[in-house]
Amino acid sequence: MDIVKEISEDIWIVDGDAVPWFGMPYTTRTTIVRLENGDLWVHSPGKLSSELCSEIGILGPVKHLVSPNKIHHLFMEEWKAHYPEAILYASPGLKDKRPDIKFAENLEDYPNKYWEGEIDQIIFKGSSVMEEVVFYHRASQTLILTDLVENFHPDYFSGYQKVLAKITGIVSPNGKTPLDWRMSFLLGKSQARSCLETMISWSPRRIIISHGECIFNDAIDFIKKSFSWLGST
Repeated sequence: MDIVKEISEDIWIVDGDAVPWFGMPYTTRTTIVRLENGDLWVHSPGKLSSELCSEIGILGPVKHLVSPNKIHHLFMEEWKAHYPEAILYASPGLKDKRPDIKFAENLEDYPNKYWEGEIDQIIFKGSSVMEEVVFYHRASQTLILTDLVENFHPDYFSGYQKVLAKITGIVSPNGKTPLDWRMSFLLGKSQARSCLETMISWSPRRIIISHGECIFNDAIDFIKKSFSWLGST
């Protein structure tokens, strides 16, 4: 059953079922932020259920549905159907990939007017294959990542999947950007380092990670270690 878990005031996570990704069962995680006006901002919406809808209804009205990269789009239409007043936001490249979804706005390299001053954001640049939009909830000092860092428990995978997870570098406590994606930054590391500097300047206390274990202590040290493959900033 879906359970909305509060991690700080006005910010919650929902751990959903795993979805297959190239033969690997990837856990899913939705992040919900209640803005100062009471509206709910939903990051990487996962599969809906009647229980989850009931719990969300207690928190406030769903008004913003955010797809942080062009992989996280599976349940956007499902949420839009259930919350027709919500605005859909597309990450870079997603409108071209999913022209069938009626996204109202693109996510930019700066906060949208609806959450400006509450949630900071940047587009993490440098990759030749995908750009992810990274968010920072100021009030709770929480960095919100999607696939940019994956951090699965060492015992989550088994057999060949466990070996593959270690090779790709997505096993906690040393989770990082998956190997195939890291390779796509070959010519864009300087751009990526600039984005990393911005993330560090936010001084997050915790990190929500969509796939794997979240970070609730020593967040900045974890970020620096996870992105050590970029070289010195």
